[in-house]
Amino acid sequence: MFAAIPFPPIHPELFTLPGFDLFGLHLGPFPLRWYALAYIAGLMLGWRYMVAIVKNEKLWNPGQARPTPLQCDDFLFWATLGVIVGGRLGYVFFYNLKILWTNPLETFAIWQGGMSFHGGLIGVTLAMVLFARQHKLPFFTLSDVVAAVTPIGLFFGRIANFINGELWGRPTEAPWGVIFPNADGLPRHPSQLYECALEGVVLFSILRLATYNRLTLKRPGLTTGIFLVCYGVFRSSLENVRQPDSFMPNFPLGLTMGMILSIPMIVFGGWLVYTALKPAAPAKA
Repeated sequence: MFAAIPFPPIHPELFTLPGFDLFGLHLGPFPLRWYALAYIAGLMLGWRYMVAIVKNEKLWNPGQARPTPLQCDDFLFWATLGVIVGGRLGYVFFYNLKILWTNPLETFAIWQGGMSFHGGLIGVTLAMVLFARQHKLPFFTLSDVVAAVTPIGLFFGRIANFINGELWGRPTEAPWGVIFPNADGLPRHPSQLYECALEGVVLFSILRLATYNRLTLKRPGLTTGIFLVCYGVFRSSLENVRQPDSFMPNFPLGLTMGMILSIPMIVFGGWLVYTALKPAAPAKA
C-alpha cells in the first residue's frame, strides 16, 4: 500500500472577529470561514466576467438582445439569493431530508456546510426566469452568459469543500490518497480536487473556447446546453470515486443521488445543443 498524504493543516476559519456588547446584548464572535470566502470570490469574479462577456461585441450577433452591464450588476443579487437559498434547500431535500423533522432550524445553518449544486442550479434558474421576465430579456441569452461564468464558482466551491474536509472520496491505494480528519483514517480520493479540476478548470476552458472561438453565444441556448452536458458527464463520472453520504439509501444499478440529478441535465442539455445547431427552416415564399 502506498503512503497516504496527510490532510494539510488548514483551519476552516480564516480569522475570527471578536464579539462586542450592544445595548446590553453580546454579539459575536464573527468567524470568517474559507467556505464563505469561496462563495464571495466565485460570485464576484463571475460577475466581472459576465460584464466582460456582454460588453464584447464580437461575441454577439449585430443587434442581438443581451443583458447590459448595469443589468449584470443587478443580477448579482438575484444570483446570490438563488445560489444560497437553492443550494441549501437542495441539500436538505435531496440529501438530508430528516433535518426538517429532527432539527428544522438547521435548515438555515449554511455556515456548517451542506450545499447542493443541483439545488443551487434550480435556485439560479428560477432567479433567471424572474429576472429575464422583469427586464424583458430572452431567457436563453441570459442563461448562456450565466452558464459561461458558473465554472468560476464551482472551482472555488470545490476548493472550499476540500478545506472543510467534507465530500471526500472513496478509499484508495493511489499515492495521492488523503487521510481526511473527519473520516475513518483510510486514505481516500481527494474527489473535491478532481471536481475542482473538471467542473472548474476544464469546464471553464471548454466554455471559454465555445464562446470566444466558436461564438456559441450567437446561437441562444447552445452555451447553456454545452454546460449542462459537460457538467452532467463530469459529475456522473466522478461520483464513482466520491463517497456517498452514510445516510443516503442504496440506489439500484450503483447509481448515486449526484448521478440521478445529473442525468436530466445531460438529456436536456443535449436537446438544447441539437435545437441550437439545427438549421433554420427556409422561409416560405
